[in-house]
Amino acid sequence: MARGAGKKHWTIPLWQALLVGLAALLGAGLARAGGAGDAAEALAAALASGATALLFLGPAYRRGVAAKRLKLIAETGAGAEMAFSADGRLMWVSPAIATLSGYSADECVAAPDLINLLVDELDRGYAREQCARAMAGETGQSEMRLRHRQGAAVWVTCFWRPVRDDGGQLQMIRMSIVSDQARKTTELQLLETVAALRRAQGLSEHYLSRNRDERQRLQALLDVIELGILFVDADRRVRYANPALLRIWGFGGTGEGLLGVRDARLLAEAMAQLEAAEDYRIHVDVVQKQRGRSEPYELRLINGRRLQEVSAMVTAEGTTRSLGRLWVFEDVTEQRRASEDLLRLAERDPLTNLYNRRRFHDALESGLAGAQRGQTQIGLMMFDLDGFKPINDSLGHQTGDEVLVAVATSIRRVVRRNEQLFRVGGDEFAILIAEANELALQELAQRVVTEVAGIKIAGASISASVGYACYPDDAPSVDALVAAADSAMYRAKSAGKNCWQTCAARGRHRS
Repeated sequence: MARGAGKKHWTIPLWQALLVGLAALLGAGLARAGGAGDAAEALAAALASGATALLFLGPAYRRGVAAKRLKLIAETGAGAEMAFSADGRLMWVSPAIATLSGYSADECVAAPDLINLLVDELDRGYAREQCARAMAGETGQSEMRLRHRQGAAVWVTCFWRPVRDDGGQLQMIRMSIVSDQARKTTELQLLETVAALRRAQGLSEHYLSRNRDERQRLQALLDVIELGILFVDADRRVRYANPALLRIWGFGGTGEGLLGVRDARLLAEAMAQLEAAEDYRIHVDVVQKQRGRSEPYELRLINGRRLQEVSAMVTAEGTTRSLGRLWVFEDVTEQRRASEDLLRLAERDPLTNLYNRRRFHDALESGLAGAQRGQTQIGLMMFDLDGFKPINDSLGHQTGDEVLVAVATSIRRVVRRNEQLFRVGGDEFAILIAEANELALQELAQRVVTEVAGIKIAGASISASVGYACYPDDAPSVDALVAAADSAMYRAKSAGKNCWQTCAARGRHRS
């Protein structure tokens, strides 16, 4: 405390001393006028008058001094001070409000809606709720955003309390506003840092060097995920392996049992389970020399499972020094099976399991492009079943389906490796022949006719009308080739069915 604190100071300004003197002279004059006998009585009257004046002027002066001091404190404080009337009208605000909001005290007092002027749009509803609490006579505090005149958001904390008179009547509401921008900025930076850490991929030495509690939390996370995690240090020794890794590769024991083991030993055990073991060894050698993240690599195991592997080098913070390599393995067997099933549904006829029309057009375009590049010939054979509709009508669709399945099964036996069989319609089929020649096409057409004629189901006999055409001799494009083969097929029907025909009558009809 300052020296001499606690003592009362009776010093008064000159104008008040003059008033006291005048009061004394007036008292003396009045005493003489009243018949005071001597100078002593007049002096006593003067002193009494001065004392009386001092008695009234002293407290008033002290109150004035105190008020000036309070106003000086309010106007020079770090925060803004406000005084509201009992009906919520702003009566006074300290100049510090300009620092917080960019608006002067006069602008604030004159504003028809102070909340709309000062408070950020996102917090206006909340601010009105807090004002209602203050008007109800509550004491409290709240945190909100002001919107600076220049557009920036400014976080503040508002403290309010009611001021009542001796009778408990609400006289005004006092509010103090303190800037919280520095704290909020720090909080936001912290949140951004946390978010960045959560987005970070893989593991690094930072996590391995955390305290015991952090290690336990990390351990729990790695124990429950389905990805196999393996960390090998710069000396090529295992430093961590989670349970999923052991399950995926079928390694016995626990992760702790692998600590310190050379990666070459694990690689040998893994290669014994792979279909293309040597390819994977070469891949690992290449990856070990890379500094960044490797591309995903798919492995096929002898037992039919499929794994996907990706790895990345871990470096010391702020340097390029390698701390080791992190390997991540995922069992993608079910995913691949699901993808293959979807592809099969998209490309296969569900009844006969032959390729469908969609796959037919893709294969035809691809085959024609290959023939153009290699300057070779490609053949297209089309055939449908003679008398199939009467079978459906008289024996039912189930029997018709049995016929289609039997045809698909029979024709599969006669097509060769360079020939693809498709079901392109109800009873219409197609065969695409790569590097075709005329003799091979004629032999295939005759085999199809013979095979279909030999199918007997529920006493029903069927036959096939077959036609074929070649690129580039018969057609220069995909559409033209399909039209030419289809035309040849209808020529076979016109020729009596149960036979084959070439395009443009290049050969006589064969039965």
